Amino acid sequence: MSEPIHRALGLTDDEAEEIESILGREPNHLELAMYSVMWSEHCSYKSSRLHLGRLPTEGERVLVGPGENAGVLDVGDDIAAAIRIESHNHPSAIEPAQGAATGVGGILRDIFTMGARPIALMDPLRFGPLDDARSRWIAEGVVDGISGYGNAVGVPTVGGEVVFDETYADNPLVNVLCLGVLPTDRLVLGQASGVGNLAVLLGSRTGRDGIGGVSVLASAGFSSDEEDSAKRPSVQVGDPFEEKRLIEACLALLDAGLVVGIQDLGGAGLTCATSETASRGGVGMDVDVTAVPLREADLEPFETMTSESQERMLAIVEPGDLAAVLEICDRWEILATVVGRVTDGASLRILDGFDGEVLADVPASSLHDAAPLYDRPMVAPADLDRRRADSPASIPCPDPAADLVELVHDTSWVWSQYDHQLFLNTVVGPGGDATLLRLKHPVDGVDTGRGLALSTDGNHRWCALDPRAGTSMLVAESMMNLACVGAYPIALVNCLNFGNPEHPEVMWQLSESIDGMAEACHALGIPVVGGNVSLYNESRGSDIDPTPVVGLLGLVGRLEAVPPGLDWNEGDRIVLLGPVSRQLGGSAWAASRGHLGGELPPLDLELHSRVAELVRGLVADQLVSAVHDVSGGGLGAALAEMSIASGVGCSVARVDDHAALFSEAPSRVVAAVDAEGLAAVEHRAEASGVPLARLGLATGTTIKVKGLVDVVLDDVEQAWRSRLPDALGAGTTQG
Repeated sequence: MSEPIHRALGLTDDEAEEIESILGREPNHLELAMYSVMWSEHCSYKSSRLHLGRLPTEGERVLVGPGENAGVLDVGDDIAAAIRIESHNHPSAIEPAQGAATGVGGILRDIFTMGARPIALMDPLRFGPLDDARSRWIAEGVVDGISGYGNAVGVPTVGGEVVFDETYADNPLVNVLCLGVLPTDRLVLGQASGVGNLAVLLGSRTGRDGIGGVSVLASAGFSSDEEDSAKRPSVQVGDPFEEKRLIEACLALLDAGLVVGIQDLGGAGLTCATSETASRGGVGMDVDVTAVPLREADLEPFETMTSESQERMLAIVEPGDLAAVLEICDRWEILATVVGRVTDGASLRILDGFDGEVLADVPASSLHDAAPLYDRPMVAPADLDRRRADSPASIPCPDPAADLVELVHDTSWVWSQYDHQLFLNTVVGPGGDATLLRLKHPVDGVDTGRGLALSTDGNHRWCALDPRAGTSMLVAESMMNLACVGAYPIALVNCLNFGNPEHPEVMWQLSESIDGMAEACHALGIPVVGGNVSLYNESRGSDIDPTPVVGLLGLVGRLEAVPPGLDWNEGDRIVLLGPVSRQLGGSAWAASRGHLGGELPPLDLELHSRVAELVRGLVADQLVSAVHDVSGGGLGAALAEMSIASGVGCSVARVDDHAALFSEAPSRVVAAVDAEGLAAVEHRAEASGVPLARLGLATGTTIKVKGLVDVVLDDVEQAWRSRLPDALGAGTTQG
């Protein structure tokens, strides 16, 4: 007996019954297809919405919070900043280049949908181990897709992360963050209003790409061409040049005041855009499926309505403005077609011609905000107590120098392929603790004398051991990264990458992680203005380690000089700001020894705020010559990275042992200061209640830590610089 259609579409029996209850009848195939995409985990967040409500979302600068296409913040001078983070994990595992490229395209549309011009991209990336050929192939394809799309569309990729680990084998994480700026009076929301207004589809023609699981309807008799159905691609194909024209056309329409509401066509395509704009506006909409411009003439209505073809937007336009809209779109060579009309009531109707047969008739809100809300079972992993009790403190470290060399690696092979200087806004680009951009007015380009800072952070080791404490540490680390470029945080977005939510351990991880984020954000005064949840990330039969990624937006009140960065000078005094720690739980060093147990170091959020404020002030007042937060790889990695960046080694005496060298305890920053300025820095630290320890001197051509490490700087740099190029981009990969 064949499987029921609703199950083949990913709907449960209970969900199918709920749909019948909403409609008062049995849904047809087109309606089932529309519900299946809108009630999917990707679009409805049905497993996570219950928990996400615990996050703080309000703040004095917040203009738009979660629920819209992007969060929007008031950054002063009549300027707003729009920020969003998304994932394109599963498509990138199938077609790495196109999956990553269309992830970039989608996040750009989320930003200019709000009326903002995209000015920066960040890409936190995670792949399987470097010694795995397929993982290398995926990594190369993803980097190629990001650079090819971002560079061509003309938006700089200014930072991110690159992590290689066994947990991501065959299940890469491709997260992408975008920042845009807009005059506050250009802000527009994704909602329809005004009965009789027109829904105008802008951009590319619609094809079969991105249809995914809904294509089962073709082989179920809804289409007669089963052979073609089997060949249809499930990953979208992007066109950055079309996207560039679409950006300019949409911003021109908004500047001219010709758009009532606007929405991009991302997940679930036209079904999502029409139902969400109608539902948000409390109106209905009629959609003529035959009016949609197609790449192929034989698309079925369910394909047209669920296709995720790229570079498309839906604008709500008053009839009297249509001619002006078409003129602007023609100027930018953008196809513009009336495909719908705003109606009284609340129904989304799909029609075969505006005066033709009704193919589907559903309440718009039932697609948008009536998806099931699941309170899934949660349970802590059975071995959690055993793993936390298994401290790495007793692991021997016979060669700390060799371990240090193994822990540091250069990611410039990745970001050197991105153009990070487009717009000439970038003050601090990839490779620093955080990215720093000049804040210019989006209309006339006048420099405000202030800056916008961005940081993205994730750490699966911390969160696998303790998802609540680990996520709090991520928020804290991201805040410290901003402090190192002189910025204070104003908003957070998150990308929550987890395994199968039907596994109780995964739901426990997700809930704990959200609570950890909420605790840190409440304590640090950071509102969460948006995010993304990516579930069902399963690698080779196992759930990936919990991997929340946080993106933090910060402000620099006066940008008078380039922040010091990692480059210290010969003769500088090296100090540690913050507490000394010897706790190795969750550290990269312990993981490199195959040890994944222990307790995470404690996080004192009040102390953390004081350290960040101190660092921010030292940077703003130009009292330090170099600064770098202590995180992955611990104090040892920070010292090595600063030595490499400056070409000047160091001589450090006050590190007790390998535990103090490799601990990743939070709230710590390495700073370098000239001899004359040391007393002033010590005075500020004492006044702030922040511990300060003198470590040693920046000098020479070796990295020396008394009794632990004595290595030639050139040898460390060579190992650091060659690791990724030797594995990637050198003909070593295969599919």
